Amino acid sequence: MTFDEAGHEHDVPTVTVTVVHHSVHGHTRVLAEHLADGARLVPGARVHLVEIRPEDVVAGRWHDAGVLALLDRSDAIVLGCPTLMGSVSAVFKAFMEAAFTPFTTQAWKDKLAGGFTMSASQSGDKLAVLEQLAVFAAQLGMQWIGVGDMPGNNWTGGTRDDLNRLGSWLGLMSQSHADQGPEQAGSRGDLITAQRYGERIARLTQRWVNAVPYETPRTTEHEARALSASLREPQDAPPALTGA
Repeated sequence: MTFDEAGHEHDVPTVTVTVVHHSVHGHTRVLAEHLADGARLVPGARVHLVEIRPEDVVAGRWHDAGVLALLDRSDAIVLGCPTLMGSVSAVFKAFMEAAFTPFTTQAWKDKLAGGFTMSASQSGDKLAVLEQLAVFAAQLGMQWIGVGDMPGNNWTGGTRDDLNRLGSWLGLMSQSHADQGPEQAGSRGDLITAQRYGERIARLTQRWVNAVPYETPRTTEHEARALSASLREPQDAPPALTGA
């Protein structure tokens, strides 16, 4: 329920957004949770967080009829997994192969889709994983949504906590140190970028499904840097630069 400018109460059209992911040590799960939190900011968005579990893979085949039924009735599906050896994780690949059934009936055609991945390395060939996820969505006839934020951490005043600090647009990329647990997954900027991506997907889903008006937010590079700076904790501010 929401209110118009005159204060009158009215129903908000609903959309179903499902974030489906696999996480080995919990880092990717944290990213998925923040993305789902961002989607929940959108009025009318019903958001589900689903984890692909290794115990549901038997003899190399993944199966969970309940998850597939939820995805069949979802308006948007966001796909996420860690980058392992330059590829999607084996457990998530088993899930992807199980989507052959909706592929044969085009059950997911024209649903919206997005993707995210996590690795310990700054690069780790994460782009290869996002490409795999995007091709998977394309084969199912889905419409892909990329990250809409300007790049961060690409100038002398940038930091690890900038928005979109790895400069990824096909989907969301995050990086976690290999010797730290999921309680320190990603960076502050990564997690805020995940929330913004989730909100973007949910808003575009409302527009796609229910024709809800959507005004495209745009920022210049200067505005994006100022936004990243405003999100930092005081102790995270970069040192002042002095001229020679």
